[in-house]
Amino acid sequence: MGLRDLVYRLYERRLEAKLSKDSIPRHVGVIIDGNRRWARAMGLDDVSRGHRKGADKISDLLTWCSEAGVEVVTVWMLSSDNLNRPKEELDALLRIIEDVVQELVEEGWRISPVGALDLLPARTANVLKTAKEATSDRPGLIVNVAVGYGGRREIADAVRSLLQEHASKGATIEDLVEVLDVEHIAEHLYTRGQPDPDLLIRTSGEQRLSGFLLWQSAHSEFYFHEAYWPDFRKVDFLRALRDYAARHRRYGA
Repeated sequence: MGLRDLVYRLYERRLEAKLSKDSIPRHVGVIIDGNRRWARAMGLDDVSRGHRKGADKISDLLTWCSEAGVEVVTVWMLSSDNLNRPKEELDALLRIIEDVVQELVEEGWRISPVGALDLLPARTANVLKTAKEATSDRPGLIVNVAVGYGGRREIADAVRSLLQEHASKGATIEDLVEVLDVEHIAEHLYTRGQPDPDLLIRTSGEQRLSGFLLWQSAHSEFYFHEAYWPDFRKVDFLRALRDYAARHRRYGA
């Protein structure tokens, strides 16, 4: 271990010691942004190598979250908009996502797909469904893998599901209008039954949500970090938790 690594390790321990269990977010959402830019910054012509490097970081993130006492992590790996990328890049990215999901299953994590699986190729959708079925009874951290995810699409899907549910019971639109409230919609989101995210982290310096967890993030705290996702370190994660703990959360304006 070099001197720099030793300094970072000592700093990590110092940050961990100062974090109170009472101030740890229950649900952390992460926009893992910057894989392609990292690859280009490293002089790599094949951007899929950036995606692979970023995928390798996900296991580290889950370990950090589990150690800190986080209950749910939502990792945005592929947006519905990303499905319009050039076929060669998209195919490579989907293979990487399939590989990393299977790796997470083997590592013992509890996987829950979050997204419009009907938009994905059959092979990718099947990997995600199989991962959920194989790990649904596992205890501990819930890992929401957001693939083919878009916030607006999620809300539209929730409303569609709600309408279908009431129609199956013989209810009319007028009947639904009389009782509809925000909880009815929340019960049909991809993350139904889970706490809303307390903390949302985005890497690469971009300071926007891009449609991530639009409904659920109404009261979330945001943390934006300059590093590209493959360069995101445990010390950066701990700083995000420290920043979150120092905030006075206000639910409203």
